[in-house]
Amino acid sequence: MIRKRQIKVITDSGCDLPQGWEAKYGIDIMHFEIMLDDVIYRERVDVTPHEFYTLMNNSDSIPTTNQITIPRFEAKFRQCIADGEQEILMILINSKGSQTYFNALKAKQNLIESEELSNTKIHIIDSRTYSLGYGYAVVEAVKKLDSGQSIEQVLAYLDDWFSSAEVYIIPLNLRHMKKSGRITAAAAFLGEIMGLKPVIQLIDGVSTVVKKSRGEKTVLEDAAKFIKDRAIPGTPWLALCGDDEDFYNSFVKKMSENLGAPATESQLGCVVGVNTGPKMAALVVKGENRGEMKG
Repeated sequence: MIRKRQIKVITDSGCDLPQGWEAKYGIDIMHFEIMLDDVIYRERVDVTPHEFYTLMNNSDSIPTTNQITIPRFEAKFRQCIADGEQEILMILINSKGSQTYFNALKAKQNLIESEELSNTKIHIIDSRTYSLGYGYAVVEAVKKLDSGQSIEQVLAYLDDWFSSAEVYIIPLNLRHMKKSGRITAAAAFLGEIMGLKPVIQLIDGVSTVVKKSRGEKTVLEDAAKFIKDRAIPGTPWLALCGDDEDFYNSFVKKMSENLGAPATESQLGCVVGVNTGPKMAALVVKGENRGEMKG
């Protein structure tokens, strides 16, 4: 049962929260749509990450995602108003990788112009990151609100987290990253020929290959050393697994030796998996603050 609080918290399904957490924490998760082999799947509704990995591995096609549209946001806001919500906190996927954030802003503006918004306050936040990089922050925001913190305090927390969150991905297969443009075709080809495994950093929507290592064991060692130097000591880190359980277990073991136990573990969702492929492991750490959020 969704709990009732003074401020309604909404996010999108790219947050990759563990299944059931939306009910546990009273979070409204709007689903993305993913198309594969001419079939549209609603993330977290029609298909689980594991089921979607199986579909991806059995298909020669590269899936695509559909942004959450302006009409869908308008409908969500109207429903919130009809339900008597006085304040909404909406935290969305990085705006550099999706039009979704801007669609939410436009939907809010449309309701203001049509005088439908009434007295409901809507805060729309560009997380500037992906997956648990904002899913974790959504849950922390809920905890803070439920403990009695003000919206101003929660917004300050989100500003700090999103100005310092860093995502690191270690893909074992470069096929999907090549197709999505995350890594060039030439680099992918060379990496496959030489057996190189990249460590890809995502900060504020910008992807950078920070390490190239030969073999799975070496890439984990190199990644752990690099990320340990980036992470603020004593801050939480978050782990994401794909569909290679053995590699993920080795990944978590190596990272835990350097960073301590992860604060949260979850499975990579469909939206992010479209770009990385399912054969990967990833983590999120809190690095140095890069300054206030824009927009």
